[in-house]
Amino acid sequence: MEQATLVRRTEKDPGTPLMREGIVPAPVSVSDGGKNFPVNLTDDELQLLAEIATGVTTDVAARRLELSARTLRRRLRAICDELGVNTPIEAVVWAARKQLI
Repeated sequence: MEQATLVRRTEKDPGTPLMREGIVPAPVSVSDGGKNFPVNLTDDELQLLAEIATGVTTDVAARRLELSARTLRRRLRAICDELGVNTPIEAVVWAARKQLI
């Protein structure tokens, strides 16, 4: 499974004096022993991740998806467990890298 790490780049970009933050691949490689573990997320789960990816709070996302905030948090936790990640943002990054959202 792919992982991402948020890092602060110390080099200054050529055109600007400001440092930028970005998400870059983690230097650690994760091996699954040569086995592929396909993850099949439903359309509803992908829609939930896409909504979270917009940067809204879970309460706002829940209202937009016509769910209770508790249900949304429970579904996010289930998605994270299925993907083997710790946080919803890691799940969003995973889905974005797979071009699912």
